[in-house]
Amino acid sequence: MTDIFHEIEEDLRRERLRKLWDRFGNYLIALALLLVAATAGWSGWKYWREQQAFKASAAFEAASELAAAGKFPEAEAGFQALVKDGPAGYAALAGFRAASVAAQADKARGVAAFDALAANAGLPAALRDVARVRAGLILVDTGTPDEVRQRVGALAAGTGPLRNSAREALALAELKAGNAAAANKLATEITEDAEAAGGARSRAELIRRLTASAVPPPAEPAAPAASPATQ
Repeated sequence: MTDIFHEIEEDLRRERLRKLWDRFGNYLIALALLLVAATAGWSGWKYWREQQAFKASAAFEAASELAAAGKFPEAEAGFQALVKDGPAGYAALAGFRAASVAAQADKARGVAAFDALAANAGLPAALRDVARVRAGLILVDTGTPDEVRQRVGALAAGTGPLRNSAREALALAELKAGNAAAANKLATEITEDAEAAGGARSRAELIRRLTASAVPPPAEPAAPAASPATQ
């Protein structure tokens, strides 16, 4: 009797499974095919991304070698090609390298290239600030303090991580223009900043020593007025 009941139970189970398959079998097949296709698509996309990164890395290295060899137009063209067609990370890095190469060939073009990066809303704010400092540093040699201030003045007055780089650029521009007192003030702001890096602090201290004679000595305290009893 037990075997009969077991056989009946098995028959009922098979009948339920058959009905479920008749009802949902096509959906299960479609789901399985979709999972296979999704897995294949993900693997293909991942492989494509890896190939793109490999090609971008090789192109970046080739452009860097051209720059090191002094072939600036060819190097800049290589970096610009990556800016246009490379993956996002390489495109941003290539933009900065292209601007640096442009500056080596022509400082005015370098400033324009860094200004363009600073105005590129598609870049993170931190990178745009770096571009402003780079443009300001180029203008230390070729521009005026006002032109440098136009790029880095807000950074120098702020509390961001590039504030002392901006102050240093401004101090150098003022020193080059013969504005020793202004250069000394900016250098002092760096040396008094507890978070200033060692290199920036050392260079600022040198500027302070070079411009010390432009700073008036502190005023002598006024002598106390004589009291009537002592007159």
